[in-house]
Amino acid sequence: MANETILRFNNVSFEYTASKKILDEVDFSVRKGAKITIMGQNGAGKSTIFQLMAGGLSPESGSVNVGQNITIALARQAVLADQMDLTLREFFQKSLNEAASAKASASQRKIYDIDPKIDAVLEAVNLTADHEKKIKSFSGGQQARILLASALIQDSDLLLLDEPTNNLDKEGIAHLTKFLVQYKKTVVVISHDSDFLNAFTDGVLYLDVHTKKVQWYQGNYYDVLDQVAAQIEKEASQNARLSKSITDKKEKANYFANKGGRLRLLAARMREAAEEMEDNKVESRKDDKTIRQFTIPAQEGTGGELLKITSLTVIKNHQPKNIKANISLYKNQHLLISGPNGIGKSTLLESLVTGNAKGASIAPGVVVGYYKQDFSTLNVDETVYRAFSKVAGGLDEQSLRAMAAGFLISNDVLFSKIGSLSEGQKGLVMLMKLTLLKPGLLILDEPTNHINFRHLPVIAKALDEYKGAMVLVSHVPEFVAKIRIDETLELKA
Repeated sequence: MANETILRFNNVSFEYTASKKILDEVDFSVRKGAKITIMGQNGAGKSTIFQLMAGGLSPESGSVNVGQNITIALARQAVLADQMDLTLREFFQKSLNEAASAKASASQRKIYDIDPKIDAVLEAVNLTADHEKKIKSFSGGQQARILLASALIQDSDLLLLDEPTNNLDKEGIAHLTKFLVQYKKTVVVISHDSDFLNAFTDGVLYLDVHTKKVQWYQGNYYDVLDQVAAQIEKEASQNARLSKSITDKKEKANYFANKGGRLRLLAARMREAAEEMEDNKVESRKDDKTIRQFTIPAQEGTGGELLKITSLTVIKNHQPKNIKANISLYKNQHLLISGPNGIGKSTLLESLVTGNAKGASIAPGVVVGYYKQDFSTLNVDETVYRAFSKVAGGLDEQSLRAMAAGFLISNDVLFSKIGSLSEGQKGLVMLMKLTLLKPGLLILDEPTNHINFRHLPVIAKALDEYKGAMVLVSHVPEFVAKIRIDETLELKA
């Protein structure tokens, strides 16, 4: 049945701690064959909803009801650290074992003839690879495709995709979009890629970070943005009218109360009416906030050639190949490195930072700010405040708090461990760290991943105006178009 409900949230509330409530009596349902987007601000709890759907978390109150014999597969945002040393075959075997366990298969028996299944799902995500190759040896974009394939191989009734376009190049996003348009089963997606979402979404579940509620909207992604804007305007107008009436009644009540006698009774009734109007005010939907404009200061005292690249290694036909280059980067010059997934862009950036790049060098004394796409340079056991303090250059706590607020890092987040943050929040932490660091050379690997689309113009402006040397890798052309690029190094397969 096309209208069959396969999953329902009934008055679901969830909190990690007493001060970190995520959901408050949330109700919604997912129907068979639907293609739904979950929207919400970074850190609102979208990935938590996925974990509740998949059974990885349990609600504090209420219930998550899954239809009889309905199976669920979750494609995560990133490969878990303890799975990086698995071979491709072992990684897919683990996915199938988890699916078998979810289906109450007590003995997680080894699944034979797995290789044809692996080849089939890799073809679906437009990837070919040796099954004995370790996961850590794949690029970020290739890992994104493998994560999607690991969910597909489970052949589940409900497919949950958490930021599936992160790290994907233009070809990869186009392939994924076509796949989802043609997909016959139920899909729920978390993504900040508006064009991608608009291609297949028929409904949106909007998680409001302020009210902790989820609201259902019918239509595609852009339809929903219009509906949200209209709702906010309507509620603001209604509250403005009520506020004016409340003020009028209170002023009249004060006037009559001073007259004494029976007019005091009239004044009391007016105050009661004003209180009733206060109760009738709508808890107005607040639109997602955008980070404040910011500047990344460049290291002072740098000059001359800051970065030199004479040769580099690319991957062609699954084999490394050394190619010549002639790149000299000076202060206030921006370099874009482009190329398909798996060509070696992230490997090049990391080798530059670690000093292991053959044929490339950074001038001595240059402070390097490195935005790594998987956030592995962040210490997950450290608080956000501690991470900032290390590079704050003597800024006091009050100044750090004020600066963090501009990046939508609230006080409770500021003193939380980095490991407890959402991927989007980690991205904002990375950006503020770069601002505090004042680097002479910025090296940025996919800085738009996980970031709310509302923040991207602000980030692009900060990078465009950056006065130091910059190396950028990004697969988002609309983002790159807003940034001054002085030179492009195009790597071809």
